[in-house]
Amino acid sequence: MEIILKVEGMHCGMCEAHVNDAVRKAVPEAKSVKSSHEKGETVIVCGSDCSEAARAAVEAEGYHVLGVETKEAEKKGFFAKLFKK
Repeated sequence: MEIILKVEGMHCGMCEAHVNDAVRKAVPEAKSVKSSHEKGETVIVCGSDCSEAARAAVEAEGYHVLGVETKEAEKKGFFAKLFKK
């Protein structure tokens, strides 16, 4: 599952690192966490719906979560296109 948090208040790479660390600490089962201050979002790939824990972790760091979007994660890579249904 891919969770996209719209985050307000990230202004630099250090802000991205703070958000990523907070989410990784709150959601240890997260497979991937990537933040972008330019896009104003954090993308989390997780086995289950971990959006509430991630939202709480980001807001505890002092940032504002404006919205949450969840969708099924797409497998990426060279062979993913071959095995697509």
